[in-house]
This record gives sequence, structure tokens and C-alpha cells, in this order.
Amino acid sequence: MKRIVLLATLPLTLALGCAKDSPQPSPSAPSTTSAAASAPATEVTVGQPPPDFTATDQDGKPVHLADLKGKPVVVYFYPKDETPGCTKEACSFRDAWADLQKKGVVIIGISTDSAASHKAFASNHQLPFTLVSDPDGVIAAKYGVPVTLGFTKRQSFVVGVDGNVKKIYRSVDVSKHAAEIAQDTAS
Repeated sequence: MKRIVLLATLPLTLALGCAKDSPQPSPSAPSTTSAAASAPATEVTVGQPPPDFTATDQDGKPVHLADLKGKPVVVYFYPKDETPGCTKEACSFRDAWADLQKKGVVIIGISTDSAASHKAFASNHQLPFTLVSDPDGVIAAKYGVPVTLGFTKRQSFVVGVDGNVKKIYRSVDVSKHAAEIAQDTAS
């Protein structure tokens, strides 16, 4: 019986996972499902360096944020690969890629999905930018981004060429976010 109930709720969970924002827990529910829940969140502040991280991208290549100083960087967290809102957001970055690339912008998308899922997502939608797996929500916790029911909340951080945070989006509208990022990274 438990299996039937869990299977019946799976489509709803997946649908909520990539709505405009990720689902909010009820007041009595735990807010995260990862080991990162106990890790202290860093207060990310405009004008200060962002939390550094090292991870592996969808192609197995290392990504170290500190190595990108001197380039504008967008670190965007999203709930789940291949869901409507997340696909719309990723494809809008893809569609703006030529202009962003002219400015030297580096985009790093982060979710709890596996590297294999990211590789398939990037391939399915011809995404030309980096996707990083954060299965335990460790990177998200460093940025103060909640991971609820296994889904990372949709939030973005723009890092300037000086290596400091230029803009923080704690709320994202996927229909206009790529345009906002293009404006934020304008010289």
C-alpha cells in the first residue's frame, strides 16, 4: 500500500519541483533532506566574494569558482532537469548564449540531479554551459539556498569580473531571467 501511495504522489512532487519556485515545506515539515541541512549557511552579500566551491561538471571536468575570477559568472540553482520551468530557464540561457559569450560570461547551473542527468539534459536541449551536480545540497547550503524535498530552490547569483557578488536573485521569474542576467552582465 505504501508503494502505491508513494507512486501516486510522485507526479505531483515532480510537477512541483520545477514550478516557478520550488515547493515550500509546511511549517511542521523539515526544510531540507540532505546532510547539508546541518551545515551553517554563509550569508552571501553583494560586494563580497561568493562562497567558493569545487565540483565536477556534466562532462567530468573540474569546476572551481575561484579560478573564474576576471570573468562575469552566473551561478544559478534550479530544482530539476527536464521539468517545464527548469527547461524554460535553461533554454532561455541557451538562446541568449551568443550575446553572453561575447561578454565572456560563464554560466554554472546547479541542482541535486546527477552528472548523468545533467549530461542528458544538456544534450537534449543543446545547453552550451556548465551544469554541476550538488546531490547533498552542500553548495546550495554555502549560498543559503534551501533544498526542500530533494529540490533546490531556484535562485541566482551574479559575480562580477572583480570576483565579488554583483546581484542576488532570491526569487526568479524564468520567463525574463535570461534578459535580467544579460543586463546584469553588461559592461
